[in-house]
Amino acid sequence: MHSAPERRYQCTQHYSNDYSDPFMEQRVITLFHESIEAKMQAGEQLAPLLANASEFIVHALLHEKKVLTCGNGISAAQAQIFTASLINRFEQERPSLPALNLGSDFTTQTAIGSDSSFNDIYAKQIRALGQAGDILLLLTSTGKASNLLQAISAAHDKEMQVIALTAGDGGDVAALLTHGDIELRVPLFAKPRIHEVHLLSLFCLCDLIDQQLFGGF
Repeated sequence: MHSAPERRYQCTQHYSNDYSDPFMEQRVITLFHESIEAKMQAGEQLAPLLANASEFIVHALLHEKKVLTCGNGISAAQAQIFTASLINRFEQERPSLPALNLGSDFTTQTAIGSDSSFNDIYAKQIRALGQAGDILLLLTSTGKASNLLQAISAAHDKEMQVIALTAGDGGDVAALLTHGDIELRVPLFAKPRIHEVHLLSLFCLCDLIDQQLFGGF
């Protein structure tokens, strides 16, 4: 008699070797095509803006400033990926770059959310840590989150420049940006495609930053 783990293993083996649903396979191919098309559609529009945004960040880093990042949900995870790529490395070894993800300190977030408001979880940190000339890079798929709007206002109060990765119509975030900020708006409304393009855009920024600061490897 087989144990439960053994029975589960045999079931998995059966489906992986013998079971194939043409509809499901075609669905996967369709999703890949949609992702590629979304990236190509957004790429031409975002290319000059990404180049400009990378120059903003490089200018700040060369003047001993830092990058603060934030977002909500999946966007928060992507903000952390970007921060890690700056602090650690992107594709090649190089000196660490100063960056801080405001969404990774859960103790601070919950303290602010409990004593004040969830809307302040990023703004309070920016008021404490941000300096004139720093960069706030934020990501949003809707442009409506109040905590991100408060973060932008706090960044402006600290004379920081904002780079906002948005989508669709840009939402309230787009309306709050000033002429000194950069909006990287993905011309899409499907959230999976938005997040995919946002992540690729962050990787483009990492590549451009490394090229400008350290040249070809």
